[in-house]
Amino acid sequence: MAKTVVVLGGGIGGLSAAHELASRGYSVRVFEAMDIPGGKARSVRLAGTGTDGRPDLPGEHGFRFFPGFYKHITDSMRRIPYAGNVDGVYDNLVQATQFQIARMNQTDPVLVARFPQSLAEFKEAIVALATANFGIPELEAVFFATRLVALLSSCDERRLEQWEKMSWWDFIAADKMSKEYRLYLARGLTRSLVAMRAETGSTRTVGYILLQLVQDLLRPGETLDRLLNGPTNDVFIDPWVQHIQQLGVDYQLQRPLAAIHMSGGRVASVDVARADGTVENVTADHYVFAIPVDRFVHFLTPDVLAAAPSLANLTRLQTEWMNGIQFYLRDDVPLAHGHSIYVESPWALTSISQQQFWKERLSGVGDGTVRGILSVDISDWTSPGFLLQKPADDIDDREQIMEEVWEQLRRSLNDDPGVDLLKSNLAHWYLDDSIVTGEPTGKPENREPLLVNTVNSWTDRPEAHTAISNMFLASDYVQTYTDLATMEGANEAARRAVNAILDADHDPAQRCELWPLEEPLVFEPLKLLDKIRWRLGLPPLAAPDLFP
Repeated sequence: MAKTVVVLGGGIGGLSAAHELASRGYSVRVFEAMDIPGGKARSVRLAGTGTDGRPDLPGEHGFRFFPGFYKHITDSMRRIPYAGNVDGVYDNLVQATQFQIARMNQTDPVLVARFPQSLAEFKEAIVALATANFGIPELEAVFFATRLVALLSSCDERRLEQWEKMSWWDFIAADKMSKEYRLYLARGLTRSLVAMRAETGSTRTVGYILLQLVQDLLRPGETLDRLLNGPTNDVFIDPWVQHIQQLGVDYQLQRPLAAIHMSGGRVASVDVARADGTVENVTADHYVFAIPVDRFVHFLTPDVLAAAPSLANLTRLQTEWMNGIQFYLRDDVPLAHGHSIYVESPWALTSISQQQFWKERLSGVGDGTVRGILSVDISDWTSPGFLLQKPADDIDDREQIMEEVWEQLRRSLNDDPGVDLLKSNLAHWYLDDSIVTGEPTGKPENREPLLVNTVNSWTDRPEAHTAISNMFLASDYVQTYTDLATMEGANEAARRAVNAILDADHDPAQRCELWPLEEPLVFEPLKLLDKIRWRLGLPPLAAPDLFP
């Protein structure tokens, strides 16, 4: 008889775990709290916006981002069938060819987002870099490069014991540098890409993810950025749910976890709520918890912590807000063929002009007048904006948040020839419904914040298997190679949870494949040398103190 597994949470982690388990003959039930599958990766439909038989407008929790170093989630995507595609939903990824640095009162350089594939692209890349005028002093740029080399040549012990305990801000000596250095290399990269403050983000996390992105950019045949060719649920999540259901998975929506019951140091059962307010008591051989850390900590009862004391460290993990807003335009404003990073925006905005990547024309949705979607992520909710001089998390009017984001976009974009972001072109807008009005304060609350890897937080994060023999974790806070709250991290965590279940059952089935982050082989001898230096208490080789 097949072993039974209950998966709590139907986002990327839960879907990944269910997929791998069902493929290996397990009987799986998935319970998702929301009425839409996908968790933070979901897309939605804006009710009431469709007319004359057209579907409602699509909205997103935030735009999707699939860099070249993603290996786990893309492997799963290849195994999700999609009509007409050889490689399943993986074939719904479109390579971005550019990224834009949007600035105020300056031209906005558009750079190549992949290793140049032609002489024309080489020329484009050289001209863009030469004319960008970033203003970073040459000596500071050299110092930053030496910092990256120091990371690449560091042994594992130094990475965990030194770089994990140092902020990215301190590691790159941002306090001693020019405002341009801080703008582009310290704050711009971290806040826009990973919703993490350079002042508090772990060097080990920020630095090594940045190195992966740089390698994607410099390695021939790789890509820095890929996006989906349609709304996320349409071309990714819904086909995934359908596939695992065909494998026998019972996937249920609007079924949040209500309680964990322990007996003899093991999970005896869980209570799962129903939409009508009643509760179902559910039992299984194994339990996979694939819910975000900010929710999971509420279920860490004394009984759970008595059996797995280290889980108490989860309360020390920190989250930030990173949520999306979409602007629906009557006339498309395509911008760059990839991401735009608004380095001077107080709210650390990034955007994608969505229509240029989508197969279907937007004229077929909503009222038929929409021709473009500018999908924006807000990564800094605590810095004052321009209009009200208030941070986003202190503004209780959603429309005022929209107006501020629009103003920050306008100031960054409208100083370039040929780009006009006009309010008369705005047909509709949607702010992520995770942002709600809190009680009794009336201020915004975020139902889905994002885990951030702050200094020295690695040891507070658990492995996928816990001290409770039938409790497994498949969420982005788990210790993984990816080490970042992303779809890739959640998928890898799920694979680790499934492997642990197979080990617990002594199951001979093939284990889920795991991919460490790749680094240039040329640095391996330096890493071995650094291991000796570390044991002798010496600094890394590539660590000149250019700015004492």
